[in-house]
Amino acid sequence: MGKKSKHKRRRIRIVWTMNGYGGPGGYPPAPQGPPNPYYGGYPPPPPQPPSGAASVVWALVPLFTCGAGTPFTMLYAAIRRRSVALGLSAAGYAALTAAWLYSSVVYDDVPTPWPATAAIIIGALGPWLGGTLHSFLIRKRVFGLASQPSTLNEHALAVAQHRRVLRQQARELAERDPAMARELRIGRPDLPRQYDDGGLVDLNRAPAPLIASMPGMTLALADQVVRVREQVGGFVSAEDVSAAASLPPHLTADLSEYGIFLP
Repeated sequence: MGKKSKHKRRRIRIVWTMNGYGGPGGYPPAPQGPPNPYYGGYPPPPPQPPSGAASVVWALVPLFTCGAGTPFTMLYAAIRRRSVALGLSAAGYAALTAAWLYSSVVYDDVPTPWPATAAIIIGALGPWLGGTLHSFLIRKRVFGLASQPSTLNEHALAVAQHRRVLRQQARELAERDPAMARELRIGRPDLPRQYDDGGLVDLNRAPAPLIASMPGMTLALADQVVRVREQVGGFVSAEDVSAAASLPPHLTADLSEYGIFLP
């Protein structure tokens, strides 16, 4: 009977080892990955700012075509921006180009009166030089380059909002299934894991250095939290931590945002 029990325990130990467990109460080892400040989650890369090369070529069309391409350049801008004003500009440049061509043909072999001369000069220089200058003035707006300096800030804001959602999801999971939350190591970024909880810290289990990394905390305050935790057995809320460990009142909001309290 003793030999059978011994063999049974050995078989159980082998099964635990094959499944990656160290025994009762052990955690399966999470796959190791590269160090990540987001604790296992990889945020999307920041959006690449749009290239300005195409916009420069577009703006140079009036110059290289001696103004003949200016109406088409402005028409493209009007369609892209859905702008009536740019559409009228395209029509105006087309009218100047037509006046220049008409005057050039009509007065090709006869003396040109001064009104026609003025029309030819304006019709030539307006779409040519004026169109080039106009294209460069509206280039960034047409191609969406005006918002380029703020793209990294917008990305940082999107990541912060995304991580707030992850924290809320992790809290909801922990409330439904605390055992699952402990197995996923929610609130324990100091341990190998795959689940991204958005940067939560389990104040009932995390070591002092990890607690000290929370906003507003110091190592002295973290040591104080750990000492009180060992005395009372754990916390249930940010207010409980602040009161029991005599923390500064202004830390309660940050503890509530980034802390979790797994039983």
